[in-house]
Amino acid sequence: MENSAGKFVLVLICLLMLPAAAPAEPNQALPAAKAYVIPCKGLIDNGLFESIRRRTQIALDQDAQYIIYEISTYGGLLKSGDDIAKYFLETGTKAKTVAYIKTEAISAGAMISVSCRDIIMRNSSTIGACAPVMMGGKLEGVEREKTESVVRGFFGRAAEANHYPKPLLRAMVTMRIEVYRIRNKQTAEYEFFEGDHLPKDPNLYDLENKELVDGDEDLLTLTASEAEKYGVARAAVADRAAALDFLAERDGVAISRPEVVLPINWSEKMVRILNHPAVVSILFMVALLGIYIELSTPGVGLPGLAAVICFAVIIGSKYLVGLANWVEVALLVLGLLLLLIEFFVLPGFGIAGVLGIIFVLAGLFGMLLRNPPNRLPLPHTDFDWQLLIYDSLGMVLGFVGFIVLAALFAKYLPRLQFLSGLILAPAAAKKGDEFEVSMTGPPGVRTRRVGVGDVGEVLSTLRPTGKVTFAGSIVDCVAQAEFLDEGTKVRITEIYGNRVVVKKVEDPS
Repeated sequence: MENSAGKFVLVLICLLMLPAAAPAEPNQALPAAKAYVIPCKGLIDNGLFESIRRRTQIALDQDAQYIIYEISTYGGLLKSGDDIAKYFLETGTKAKTVAYIKTEAISAGAMISVSCRDIIMRNSSTIGACAPVMMGGKLEGVEREKTESVVRGFFGRAAEANHYPKPLLRAMVTMRIEVYRIRNKQTAEYEFFEGDHLPKDPNLYDLENKELVDGDEDLLTLTASEAEKYGVARAAVADRAAALDFLAERDGVAISRPEVVLPINWSEKMVRILNHPAVVSILFMVALLGIYIELSTPGVGLPGLAAVICFAVIIGSKYLVGLANWVEVALLVLGLLLLLIEFFVLPGFGIAGVLGIIFVLAGLFGMLLRNPPNRLPLPHTDFDWQLLIYDSLGMVLGFVGFIVLAALFAKYLPRLQFLSGLILAPAAAKKGDEFEVSMTGPPGVRTRRVGVGDVGEVLSTLRPTGKVTFAGSIVDCVAQAEFLDEGTKVRITEIYGNRVVVKKVEDPS
């Protein structure tokens, strides 16, 4: 008993000699993190790329730790998708980039999504189907394989950089790729293999229970739950707030709320609309129609102003998305100046007119490709060719529309009395040495035929173009190397098509 009591006293003394336990400290605050949300929706084009770059730079300048790209797109231009995807990979070295797929990320949308460090998908959203297509044509054989190999290569690099299943991403690009999911017996983890690269060791892999994820006749598209199951998406969530909660819990940070949203501004929306091929075709058609009407009517008026405005809008919108530089603008302006000189100064149609058309076409089509000023705007890659074809479609449609409307205007406008002043009535059929020229006259007065040698009187000052009356018929004329005042007697010296060249009559008597 004494030994037991002694031991008890000894233990009690030791406990008393121990230092008092420090009171429990409260939980340390989690490090704060700032998140910026950048919506990316609609057609993927150069306008969206420029907008994304502007908004991303704002987020980086504000020391954003997370940049959430909110994706809702069915795709668009493959070249623009490639530009955005490369930019996302670069941005991922400066901040944590997250593709939050709100509705769908199809085609080029899938390309830009896998370029982010994380993919988080809203429930019921989809991702995939990035097989290249060609506007107005069909990719087949070697051309398809050539284009797909480039896209597959990019998807493969993105998979390695951001730790996504490489076979699944490649199957989003090419139909013939067959993908299986097989469990590794040693790690108990599932791995993905393409059909022609299946493992052969049954001791290492559960080959008997392999799962076919994508067949060789299907282009892979995954729902949110499938993408989460197969490791393409980090999580499938109910909304954006839940996505931020997932990131905060996984990374052990406190993401500040509310998150900052950087929407596309109105000017960027306008530029994207103006660069759409359908809008470009309308602007190009109106510009050509304005020039046609202006050349068919005396003086300079509203049609010419409309043409100038349309060309200015086309040039300005291309310049703002980086497709037009000073070389293309200079070529276009020089071409227009040469055409004006040809129409209003030089008689006939010669070198100035031909050069003007060449320069205008070179300037317009040069704006369809992104190139530095020291390099010719020529397509060098399959992406460049697809972009050229896509944007050229608008120009071609606009030209076709111009031909149709010009024919209708030439046929019907002169017959409408209240619009007869907008376009000159055609002359009667020529006979002998008479020529068919554009002329008009007062209502009810039949226009007469004119020919070389006819004498008339200047109705409006020729500077050097203007109106001359020949026995009641009014004809658009061009003075030969001089300006002529109203009332001056002139004689027709030459006729080129519908262009009448006149010269002052030295001795009116």
